[in-house]
Amino acid sequence: MKSIIVTHLTKNFGGLHAVDDLSISIAAGKTTGLIGPNGSGKTTLMNLISGLYRPDCGTITIDDETFDFIEPIRLRELRIARTFQDGRLINQLSVDDNLLLAIAETKFTKSLRQFKTPEMMARVNATLEKIGLSSHRHKLAEELSYGQRKLLELGRALIQDADIYLLDEPFSGLFAKRVEHVLGLISELKAQNKTVVIIEHNMGLIKQLSDHIIVLDHGALLASGAPDTVLRNKSVQQAYLGV
Repeated sequence: MKSIIVTHLTKNFGGLHAVDDLSISIAAGKTTGLIGPNGSGKTTLMNLISGLYRPDCGTITIDDETFDFIEPIRLRELRIARTFQDGRLINQLSVDDNLLLAIAETKFTKSLRQFKTPEMMARVNATLEKIGLSSHRHKLAEELSYGQRKLLELGRALIQDADIYLLDEPFSGLFAKRVEHVLGLISELKAQNKTVVIIEHNMGLIKQLSDHIIVLDHGALLASGAPDTVLRNKSVQQAYLGV
């Protein structure tokens, strides 16, 4: 189990303070809901933790190792996996190969075919079964429905067997049956005591999944605590829930 500690983290885009001197702790082995109005800095924070953006200042500590910047190439070593709200699938690759790419070594001189060992394919098969896409394994990613693409995106994270999962709106745009499927997959991560950070606008799902909630507003910390306490906070209701 791994914790995340963010200390005085700041990221500006021109005059916009996307993340503004933020200090928070994310407990190891717990599920943390990350909520806030649109533009509050939630995805920017995930991008900083996963190395897509370089902080202007501040540090990120994963367990006992502190970084000014986490290079994306280190994510596998740190056992961090993430999903993207808009998806980052390779449309011209099959479902199988999209999964395989998530665990293949980062060596551009080798082809995916060389990584199709029995051990690797066993992981692919198990993940396909888990996300319900076994019958679609040979389809190109671009041939999948929106819901199937969301499942494949999540599968690319699950196959890594990480310690930390950063999930950016995994439920967005899904109909009820798919929501239940994804809910089950994330609940399984909770049962395995994985460290999960999830961005979601559905407060029912956040309350159901989260051990702890962090609320951001204009890149700064607005509230943090147990779900019931945070969701009753008047400042949170005014800033996020509009009441």
